[in-house]
Amino acid sequence: MDFDQKEEPNVEKPIIIAAMQDMGNVGSIVVNFINDSLKTRTFRIAKTPFPTYVVDRGGYIDLPNESWEYKFTEDLIIFGGGKGQPQSTSELNELCQDVIDVAKKYSAKFIYTLGGFHTNRYLDKNPKTFITTTDIELTRQMERLDVETTPQKSIITGFNGLILGFAKQNSIQGIGMYGELNEPEIPQYRAAISIIKTLEKLTYRKFGDTSQLEAMAQEIERKFKN
Repeated sequence: MDFDQKEEPNVEKPIIIAAMQDMGNVGSIVVNFINDSLKTRTFRIAKTPFPTYVVDRGGYIDLPNESWEYKFTEDLIIFGGGKGQPQSTSELNELCQDVIDVAKKYSAKFIYTLGGFHTNRYLDKNPKTFITTTDIELTRQMERLDVETTPQKSIITGFNGLILGFAKQNSIQGIGMYGELNEPEIPQYRAAISIIKTLEKLTYRKFGDTSQLEAMAQEIERKFKN
C-alpha cells in the first residue's frame, strides 16, 4: 500500500469511524453519508500500488481508482467508504495497521467499524443493528445502553471485522456495528440508517438528516418489487 499524508488534521483524542465497502454496500453508504453530512476534509490517502482488476468499457479498458481517504472534522476521523477493499491479505493487513497507527498518532480513544449482517429474518423495513466489542466488559456497558449484541458466534471477514482484531491487539477499544439485511447484492440503505441511529446513540452526536437515505431505500424497494 502507498500512503500520502496531505496535511495534519486539527483533532484531539478523536473518535475513529472506519469502514469499507461490504455486503449491501452498508459500510460505504454510512461512511459516505457522514463525510457528506459533516463536510469532512481529506488529510491522508491510502492507495494500492498495482491494480487488482481492470474495467472493460466495451472495446477498451480503464484502470480502477483503488484508493481510500482519511478525513476529519471536530475531533472525528473517518476512514474508508468508496468502492472495494484490498484483494490481498497482506494489503488488507497493512491497511488495518495504518488505521491503528493513525489512531495512536492522534491519541484516538475509540474505533467504530460497521457493515452488513446477513439474516433470513423478515425485516419489514425495520432492520436491527447488532454490536460486538473488543472485550466483554465493554459489551456489558453497551448492554446497559439497551443495544443488542450479535446473536451468535460467527467469523467476520474483511476490513470491517479485522480492524477490531487489530484494535484489540493494540489495546484500543472498539465496537463493530452490523445492520441486518436480506439481500447482500442490493444497496441496503435501511441497514445504513439503523447503524447511523445506533452510532448517534453511542457517541452522543448527530450525523445528519437521513431522509435522503430513506428516499433511496424506497426507490430500491420499488425497483426490486418490479
